Amino acid sequence: MTLVVRPQQYSVDSVVQGVEELPRLTTTVPREYVHRASLAEVFLTGCRQIEGTRFELTGQWPRAHTFFTTPDGTQHDPMQAAETIRQVGLYLAHSEFGVQLGHHFLLRDMEFTVCPEHLGIGRRPSELVLEAVCTDVKWRGTRLVQFAMAITIDREGHQVARGSGHFTCVAPAAYRRLRGARAELDASALQRPVPADPRRLGRAHPADVVLSATDLPGRWLLSPDTRHPILFEHGGDHIPGMVLIEAARQAACGAVEAPNVLPVGAATEFFQYAEFGAPCWIDAVPVTAARSALHTVDVSGRQNGSEVFRTRMSVLEV
Repeated sequence: MTLVVRPQQYSVDSVVQGVEELPRLTTTVPREYVHRASLAEVFLTGCRQIEGTRFELTGQWPRAHTFFTTPDGTQHDPMQAAETIRQVGLYLAHSEFGVQLGHHFLLRDMEFTVCPEHLGIGRRPSELVLEAVCTDVKWRGTRLVQFAMAITIDREGHQVARGSGHFTCVAPAAYRRLRGARAELDASALQRPVPADPRRLGRAHPADVVLSATDLPGRWLLSPDTRHPILFEHGGDHIPGMVLIEAARQAACGAVEAPNVLPVGAATEFFQYAEFGAPCWIDAVPVTAARSALHTVDVSGRQNGSEVFRTRMSVLEV
């Protein structure tokens, strides 16, 4: 006996109706819009325009992260707020201002401050509500040239961080002219000096250290691992700005010389690209008195005799 099964017939209207009945589920924004290769490294989940150049976004920080978690595993690392601010700027440029994929961005400056009491890791991922206000928006014809952004990041009704930044957009052809032969350097072939002791620099793992020790107190050599899965997640022809801010964070922690410190704020200016293949020296000078639990440290990076960046970093003894 042969069993005959008649295929069920679906109309186009019934299929469309079924799709419409499905609930809207949370997803990340496109990874390409925040210049990330891995979906796991995308921290934004949605965006809507409130009015003009004011936007409300949503995001999520995972409970565990290989890099953006404090050494004791109990808090989100403050640098995750800085990375989220960076992602917001890139996402708005692409999705709201129409910058095409393939364009490059120069981060002229970035500032962020966190509230440590709201960084604790709970039983669920941290759901975020972000508000971004863009100003100083400049166009060349129909192409976005630059903009500034101020942002707040809230979690469960509490502000967890705030920050700002200035972004300049560069078309692919202009970027190729700007970078020239430096864009062809294979950074993976460069030899990396021995990293400094992570315990001195506020990190738990040697792989996360971006500095090497020198004979001078308060001076380090910038020496990140270009294979690092987070800091160099999407490659590039120069050392990323986020790596420079991380270098400032580690240098500030090393300058304070306290057993447990947490970076709670940073204001960074970028003056030129940090190039692979040439020494970049990182100097940290404490500004506030050592008797205070909150320390302010001025950090600068110099390469080939010129200043690459400057950061005023605040770190808290915990």
